[in-house]
Amino acid sequence: MSKAIVVISGGLDSTTLLYDALDGGYECFALSFNYGQRHSKEIQYAKNTCRKLGVEHRTINVAVSGLTELIATSSLTATGRVVANDKNDGNITLPDLPVPEGHYAADNMAATVVPNRNMIMMSMACGVAVAQKAHTVMVGVHAGDHFIYPDCRPAFIRSVEHAVLVGNEGFIDPQFEINAPYVRKTKEDIAFRALELGVPLHETWSCYKGEKWHCGKCGTCVERLEAIDGAMARWDRLHDSHVKSPVDATMYSDKEYWKTVTR
Repeated sequence: MSKAIVVISGGLDSTTLLYDALDGGYECFALSFNYGQRHSKEIQYAKNTCRKLGVEHRTINVAVSGLTELIATSSLTATGRVVANDKNDGNITLPDLPVPEGHYAADNMAATVVPNRNMIMMSMACGVAVAQKAHTVMVGVHAGDHFIYPDCRPAFIRSVEHAVLVGNEGFIDPQFEINAPYVRKTKEDIAFRALELGVPLHETWSCYKGEKWHCGKCGTCVERLEAIDGAMARWDRLHDSHVKSPVDATMYSDKEYWKTVTR
């Protein structure tokens, strides 16, 4: 059985990826990352999913290294919180950049770019893969991310894979790969795959704001609702009326806003 290190944030894409990897027969070891993001709610969802599926899970706390202070240029990391600053043995308050609302493809979504985030996470995941003699690192980046995030594009994935193979020559399986099965698929494709695999959508967390419920207005909520709606429609087209339609039991503060901004 091939072993896979699966990077899981707790969101729809990476949770579906874990279900997909298990369905494909992989022995999975799951990794989540705390890089100082606005909330840790998604990580708790990742933990819960791994516990439910019987998959070993670890969270790597990148934030304790002081990195958050140095990359607090994104609305996901510039949260207004107080962090320790080793340079002067005091504390500093990070800027507080609001989470943008609207369609994910809008220009203001560039505010959610965390500098070099995927390189940081993939580098660590690949280190774990080398140590555990895993055959692959699996990540849930998808085609809808390409517009905004350069570190979600196929060229980046292949470049990191090459660097890992070169940097670990003699200690890594020559056939090792970074497996990004959704890199040319849409968010709707992933949502549909989730329906096929029976992923409980309400057991995934996407919202950037981290409140009691999904806000329904931030870019990732809008993208999520649009994708699930499209996937549900596709499901109904492919199945007759005797097959029960899946349900999204996720709670949203606003479940209609997305229709306005995607119209």
